Amino acid sequence: MDAPVAIVALLAMLFYFYTIMNVGRARGASGIHPPMMTGHPQLERAVRVQSNTLEWLPIFLVCLFLFDRFIPKPYGGWIAAAFGLVWIGGRFMYMTGYMADPNKRGPGFAVQALSCAVLLLGAFGGAIWALIAHGS
Repeated sequence: MDAPVAIVALLAMLFYFYTIMNVGRARGASGIHPPMMTGHPQLERAVRVQSNTLEWLPIFLVCLFLFDRFIPKPYGGWIAAAFGLVWIGGRFMYMTGYMADPNKRGPGFAVQALSCAVLLLGAFGGAIWALIAHGS
């Protein structure tokens, strides 16, 4: 794995950690303590952002790592890292939009989904190319 890809994966983990902390802040502000998950819109939004990020992380990380593995060097790792940063930016847009108003989550969702789709299709194409060209 290239260092830029590893750094982006770690940044994605830091962003996820931030969403966890955001849930804790919303709990403190609302006075809603575990195991309760509902009752205040900001807490419910923070929980949903954290959950949705967790739902996307496996897809994103697998696509990021496989893109890095199957797209030829020297640029594959840098391209994967660039799309990974776009994914993180899209998640941030999703979070800020959703926290302001759930109807504003769409643009961020679209950015992260498209970035993930590029990584997925690139990894898939690269893996097929490697199978055809090298038999491995």
